[in-house]
Amino acid sequence: MALEIKKENYDEIMGKGMPVVIDFWATWCGPCRMVAPIIDELASEYEGKVLIGKCDVDANDDIVAQYMVRNIPTIIFLKDGKQVDKHVGAATKEQLKAKIEAML
Repeated sequence: MALEIKKENYDEIMGKGMPVVIDFWATWCGPCRMVAPIIDELASEYEGKVLIGKCDVDANDDIVAQYMVRNIPTIIFLKDGKQVDKHVGAATKEQLKAKIEAML
């Protein structure tokens, strides 16, 4: 299961020294609901190697602004605290897995 990323735990998650994947989503977003189970599967598959979480855009304006998220779903890939990749829109598991593997 993917982590819930919010302002209260953001610094702790980013400080763990692992690659991080953040799925920016909202409950009202149809494509976000399509991507959600894939994000959860990837979180389980990469547990211990990559921190994978979801950030609700309606509740976390500061994190959304930091990554300049304008459309959802947007999936940000971070390594060493820096953005290395980004995917906007729905994606297949294979597409996201390839981006995660490129970070490792």
